[in-house]
Amino acid sequence: RGGTTLTNDAPLPSPLPAPSSQGEGEDAAFARCLALGEAWEPDFVLLKPDAATGRFHLVGGCVCFPSSWRFEEKVGKPLEVIHTPVPHLNEQLASPIHNFLSRLKPGAAWCRANWGLSRSPELNQHPARGLPKLRPPLREDEVWLRVEDQALVALPESRGVLFGIRMTVIPLAEVKRHPTAAHGLARALRTMPDAMLDYKSLLAAKEELLRLLEA
Repeated sequence: RGGTTLTNDAPLPSPLPAPSSQGEGEDAAFARCLALGEAWEPDFVLLKPDAATGRFHLVGGCVCFPSSWRFEEKVGKPLEVIHTPVPHLNEQLASPIHNFLSRLKPGAAWCRANWGLSRSPELNQHPARGLPKLRPPLREDEVWLRVEDQALVALPESRGVLFGIRMTVIPLAEVKRHPTAAHGLARALRTMPDAMLDYKSLLAAKEELLRLLEA
């Protein structure tokens, strides 16, 4: 819902040596990606335009705390394919997203936030873990708000875009201590189309979640 441009002329600190001008093999690239993932708190993925089509593909990254998605199924695919499960996103935003990514300039970060709700406080919500779903009945102490602080940074040499994701998990009881946040969350649940609620795994629990927020 809009973004904030942050500029910083200082280089990012890196635990890694500079890559060779001769390039590097897959093993070396994997090692560098792993080292970066161990050094940075946020998850990150690398988006890069295809040389032939210009379409952005997810070409790598380090994702430890997915929100019910499988990183291994997304690698190598174009963004339009990755976004297919999101209701109406491609038909409404595929071209604007491509244009936005193409116009990002090195030296600035574009920041946004995303959110979801979960029945588990676990940061790692990979589907293979089989964590409990949001299904009624629910207690207040069984619901957590997941907030993703996201940042997109254009890379100067590869024409790629680094997409960072920092996850924060907040108990629903803590959300309710802030009336503005609780009312905003309830309003979002009430106004969100059923297709999007279903995509976020919230449709079955919508009324129960509203009851908890308003109790």
